[in-house]
Amino acid sequence: MVDRGNCLTCGLPLDICTCKIIEREARRIKVYMTTRKFGKPVTIIEGIDEKSVKSITSNLKRKLACGGSHKEGHIELQGNHVDRAKQILISLGFDRDLIEAN
Repeated sequence: MVDRGNCLTCGLPLDICTCKIIEREARRIKVYMTTRKFGKPVTIIEGIDEKSVKSITSNLKRKLACGGSHKEGHIELQGNHVDRAKQILISLGFDRDLIEAN
């Protein structure tokens, strides 16, 4: 929610607010692949903030052309997309050093 062009977290004008940058630099993100029923690969992404998980999930699904969802504090994407998901997260502003990909 936006209140008169100010950030609701810090109260600064949106053009100088750094809350999203600080949020993305502070969390460690883990990206890995596991298999599910019938050997189907699933990419799991853990460590995304609950506030932005919905928009990041839809962005990843669109760019990777796959299905997926967010639940229980993590993102699940259908297929093995570990390397590409890491690159997309970096392009979204997450710090390369804080993303652990297995």
